[in-house]
Amino acid sequence: MGSDLSASAVPDQPRRDIVVVGASAGGVQALRVLLARLPADFPAAVFVVLHLPEGAKSQLDAVLRRTSTLAVQTAREGDEVLPGRVLVAPSGRHLLLRGAGVQVRQGPRENGVRPSVDVLFRSAALMYGSRVISVVLTGLLGDGAAGTREVLRRGGIAVVEDPSTAEYPSMPRHAIEAAPVTHVAELNRLAGLLAEVVNATRPVGPVLPYFG
Repeated sequence: MGSDLSASAVPDQPRRDIVVVGASAGGVQALRVLLARLPADFPAAVFVVLHLPEGAKSQLDAVLRRTSTLAVQTAREGDEVLPGRVLVAPSGRHLLLRGAGVQVRQGPRENGVRPSVDVLFRSAALMYGSRVISVVLTGLLGDGAAGTREVLRRGGIAVVEDPSTAEYPSMPRHAIEAAPVTHVAELNRLAGLLAEVVNATRPVGPVLPYFG
């Protein structure tokens, strides 16, 4: 279940500078809230998968730029992994982290969707290990659950929006069930939590435990 997440509670804490975020139904507003609260000097690279209808032209980057203090753009093949920038998956393409750059690929659907949260989380865990922080936000069904488990297995940190306050609790619930040591926090606390873990300069306040 959820537990307190404290920078001071983890001796010799590794660098955490790769943040991967997954969302589905209700995700646009949740992402707007999250990115609006991240500081302009946030020293991590952020990657976002949001389930979108395939074939539709996505304006997600433009929508998120209206509230984000960070630069936001749609990911392109070969983009660099840069701190302080948000890359979002294009409609109908998986977003993967490979080497020093980004891959944007057609690939088969996973969990019935493309882009898939699991694809992003798994590739980040394989490439960056303990440097990864995964975040599962509101959404339907269970995409992101297996990826959350893989992030934890490779030494990363997993954070989930509190299902009791998420607009659609299914994705957060599935992530918690797949990885019981996941940390749980309300949406309006997630940005502060991420900033403190990434900066690791002071203890993070208590994360709301998940009990049901």
